[in-house]
Amino acid sequence: MMSTVATYLESRMRQEPEQQSVHQHWQTQLDDQGVMWLFFDKADSSTNTLNAEVLKELESILKSLRAEAPKALVLRSLKTGGFCAGADIKQFSNYSEKEGKELLQEGHRILDLLENLRLPTIAVVHGHCLGGGLELALACDQRIGLSGKLEMGFPEIQLGLHPGLGGTFRLTGLIEPVAAMTMMLTGKSAHDKQTLARGLVDALVPERHLENAISAAIAGRVKKQRQSLRGKLMNQKPLRKLAAQRMRSEAAKRAPAKHYPAPSRLIDLWENHGGNRQQMQKAEIDSFISLLDTETSRNLVRVFFLREGLKQAARTETTISHVHVIGAGAMGGDIAAYCALQGYRVTLSDVNKKSIAAAVKSVRDLCRSKHRSAIETRDTFDRLIPDSKGQGIALADLVIEAVPEDAELKQKIFRDVEPQLKANAILASNTSSIPLDVLASYLDNPKRLVGIHFFNPVAKMLIVEVVAHDKIADETCEQAMAFSKAIGKLPVAVQSYPGFLVNRALTPYLLEAVMLLDEGEDKLHIDQAALDFGMPMGPVELADQVGLDICLHVAQVLRESLDTPIPEVPDWLQEKVERGELGRKSGQGFYAWKKGKAQKDSGNNKTNDKDSEALQDRLLLPMLNACMECQRQKVVANTDDLDAALIFATGFAPFRGGPMNYARHRGVDNIVETLESLAEKHGDRFKPDPGWKNFK
Repeated sequence: MMSTVATYLESRMRQEPEQQSVHQHWQTQLDDQGVMWLFFDKADSSTNTLNAEVLKELESILKSLRAEAPKALVLRSLKTGGFCAGADIKQFSNYSEKEGKELLQEGHRILDLLENLRLPTIAVVHGHCLGGGLELALACDQRIGLSGKLEMGFPEIQLGLHPGLGGTFRLTGLIEPVAAMTMMLTGKSAHDKQTLARGLVDALVPERHLENAISAAIAGRVKKQRQSLRGKLMNQKPLRKLAAQRMRSEAAKRAPAKHYPAPSRLIDLWENHGGNRQQMQKAEIDSFISLLDTETSRNLVRVFFLREGLKQAARTETTISHVHVIGAGAMGGDIAAYCALQGYRVTLSDVNKKSIAAAVKSVRDLCRSKHRSAIETRDTFDRLIPDSKGQGIALADLVIEAVPEDAELKQKIFRDVEPQLKANAILASNTSSIPLDVLASYLDNPKRLVGIHFFNPVAKMLIVEVVAHDKIADETCEQAMAFSKAIGKLPVAVQSYPGFLVNRALTPYLLEAVMLLDEGEDKLHIDQAALDFGMPMGPVELADQVGLDICLHVAQVLRESLDTPIPEVPDWLQEKVERGELGRKSGQGFYAWKKGKAQKDSGNNKTNDKDSEALQDRLLLPMLNACMECQRQKVVANTDDLDAALIFATGFAPFRGGPMNYARHRGVDNIVETLESLAEKHGDRFKPDPGWKNFK
């Protein structure tokens, strides 16, 4: 796509150099039809984002058009990845409240200037068009989308904010307002054909048809998106009020206002001012600035940068092109399908041909969930190759072992596979609990072994633990990190340790829920206490999701491997697993499961604040204590990586900024005192880790 754009621009500059102008972040080109092309190409960046310099330069260009107006203005990006990813959050977070408000007001004035130009303005959008990028596009008269991985949306809610450059009033004034509010409240994007169906673009065309589409738009032959009569009625106060009540109810289920104020503020904004654009514009600025100063937003912005930090930790490019997966069970099959989706040639072997067939069959649903086209789905199928004889092992750059957690089985596989590997091939294990030094002892060349630990479900969970051991080669680690990043994951580098990082921290949390059940505590109360803290799911339900057999196995591994006390699992849980009551996958665990959902009683699951806080301490302080142990043992390089891993792998309340960030905010002295008090009541498993003494 973008080679076409670059070729077009280059040819125009050669033909009519006097008609082109290059600025720091923008390039203008007047074509022979009198149409001004305005190309967005932010300097020293692979991605377009909006900041003060970019907007100021845009203002200068727009003002120059008023003196000698072209026939039309076409705005598009020269970046391969997309139109614009949004505002420069790092710059914005460095401003004082006064400076931030002044910048927002300036941004609004510049986008109003674009909107009020007395000539047709057309935004050509491709790839990501998000946040401030979408607000920039909405200020144009029309939008033409380029088909193929187009993504448009407002993800600001994920930063504890809402749109702040006019998105709230422009989107609710353009499309059906409830649909607009839903987009902003959920932060979910529209993809390709959805963008046209929802009215975000007026046309969706392939690159080769772009110039014809632009000519048609300038001539008035592309119908502009207009708000329907129903949409106009929904913006009237009585219906706004009614719709807002429903929105609050739904938003509270996903994001309680006490933890996440942005959704309720956004609903207030539309309910109170949706019928008056000028009032809504002023209120949007004030609301955005006030949210920017909340602890929730500061922590969610921190989470954003933690995520970016994990991406940047992979510093080299991957040399891997062919992946072989051994084991087509639930995890192995999903890993193979996901790697094929990401463009890799994948061979998949298993002793059970039906498992391979099931993995291949799952590709269609995976592609549908990732908004892949029919052609892209077909190509994914072509890349995933059933290989019951394991012939792909000798050809693969990376072999991933994903068989059950049985050390003897893995030893047998390693001894069979190692002689077949190419000289520079990497052997990875998806083990979740077996120490890498144990697995390395099975190999003649342990330098090539690495742990690449995926989490379930593979396609949704962002984190991958890249597990090192004493004998690993540096290049093996580097390539494992690079590969993980290349398939769209967030790699966190960890050292081999019982349970590694995530399972070591998560297991005490789940086990303490079991201990509370053993004491007679209601499972609904336990789960609700965790939800009140901000966890996305209670530990009892989560244990069912993970699988009670897996929880039991990891608990046993940790009890055998650690000096730290791990509670002994009650006999009734062992009996439950032996009866096949494994949780979600068997349909019965702590809860009964139907259609992938836990069936919960409709009775009262509320506890008073004091009881809820006591339950939260029982559940969460063992997790924090285990995190401190991992930090002290240097399982992970720093607290930022630790916080990121626990947020993205376990859902640790994002608005708290991660477990170690929460510990700092709560106060180390308070945590130690509470742990000591719990140790007196419930045993040494609550004894504070020595690392707390030096934690800052």
